[in-house]
Amino acid sequence: MGKKTVWIVWMLGVLLLSVYYSFRLFASDDQEAFLIGPATHGHHQIELACGSCHTSPFGGGEVLQSACVDCHGDELRAADDSHPKAKFTDPRNADRLQQLDARQCVTCHREHQLEQTGTMGVTLPQDYCFLCHQDIAQDRPSHQGMAFDTCASAGCHNYHDNQALYEDFLIKSAGEPALKTIAAVVQRSGPALKHPHHVLGKALAAADADGSATGDSILTDWLGSAHARAGVNCSGCHAASPAATEPQTAPIPWTDSPTIATCQGCHAAETDTFYQGKHGMRLAPGLSRTLPPMTPAQGRLTFNPDAAHRELTCASCHAPHSVDLRQAAVESCLNCHADEHSRAFKESPHFKLWQAEQAGTAAPGSGVSCATCHLPRETHAPNGTQRVLVNHNQNANLRPNEKMIRSVCQNCHGLAFAIDALADPQLIQTNFASAPARHIESIDMALRRDGDSAAAETETPNHAQP
Repeated sequence: MGKKTVWIVWMLGVLLLSVYYSFRLFASDDQEAFLIGPATHGHHQIELACGSCHTSPFGGGEVLQSACVDCHGDELRAADDSHPKAKFTDPRNADRLQQLDARQCVTCHREHQLEQTGTMGVTLPQDYCFLCHQDIAQDRPSHQGMAFDTCASAGCHNYHDNQALYEDFLIKSAGEPALKTIAAVVQRSGPALKHPHHVLGKALAAADADGSATGDSILTDWLGSAHARAGVNCSGCHAASPAATEPQTAPIPWTDSPTIATCQGCHAAETDTFYQGKHGMRLAPGLSRTLPPMTPAQGRLTFNPDAAHRELTCASCHAPHSVDLRQAAVESCLNCHADEHSRAFKESPHFKLWQAEQAGTAAPGSGVSCATCHLPRETHAPNGTQRVLVNHNQNANLRPNEKMIRSVCQNCHGLAFAIDALADPQLIQTNFASAPARHIESIDMALRRDGDSAAAETETPNHAQP
């Protein structure tokens, strides 16, 4: 076979492969063949929406950097990023960039290399802190003998967010009891929006229902719901504009299956955070046209087999007519999640507190559900009015878990107990069914350092003449 023939055969082979993969990509919407490797746990939900990160076929690292900041910039600003890009564009730190280019997210967070990626989505060795902090033991004698691969493993340091473990915070919270005398979760705020289908302040009765096909069970569920108590009629969801606050000049067509945009009309803040979390990421504007809703079968935890192909929307956790928040806070979670931590919840002290509150034998807010920790209640002030709303982005305090300390744990527990508990992997698996088996010395070291500093300030030299 001559060289010309070999060349023609090779070109035909390349052409056939190109046609085959193009057909898979465009005709069958199968982009998986083009993945160079699985995405990390944080991004695998959108790994087939390549354009989410690769926003342009041209350009270099700045394209990916811009995509990272577009999604995670708000979180870093809220955390008062401990290692912002500005720190490394400072000429005084130019020498450090030769060892670690910390200006780029992809230096540490690499996708499609799952075999090299740790649980936090970082591909560098765990001792990368050494590159800048090799002299730490000289500045902090308390760190003598500590290996650099322990910096983040004991609940001490988080590269981006150290708010929960700043020294002044540690010292201020020292001495808190393991369980606070008054332990309660802040109560949610009621509805605040008005639109043509709401009669806020007036609970609706069966005669008020304006649905065209309400069955007995649906009507019963709705009558006992928060919607009926808040004055939200059937048409409030089934014939509502997504922009619920805008007056309507013409009737809205009835729909049997309201979309997430309908929920967003009244629950904008909750929906926005839902889009940011693992459950609702695929439904976010810009992705919903590319990807179907997420299902447990596509997750990387252990899930109940009968829930494997259940699409995750608002209605997955919130039954659309009964709107039972108690159901959504526990049973909806356990209907899908079947990992060891989730299965252990109903044997935990937290669940016993939850049962007591629901039975009316314990104070409101004293119970602890799945949602209490993973979908925490936070204070927002839109338009200057403070409201307590549920953050539906479970990523917000999941990894690293010490981010949970301020927003969740300290509502009921002292700081020292919370640090020790979150640093105990076995205790997490058993859903905190016992006391922590280890002690983290973060507070102890901060107190010693503070004491040494105070002592040094009082030891002033005597310059008096003899």
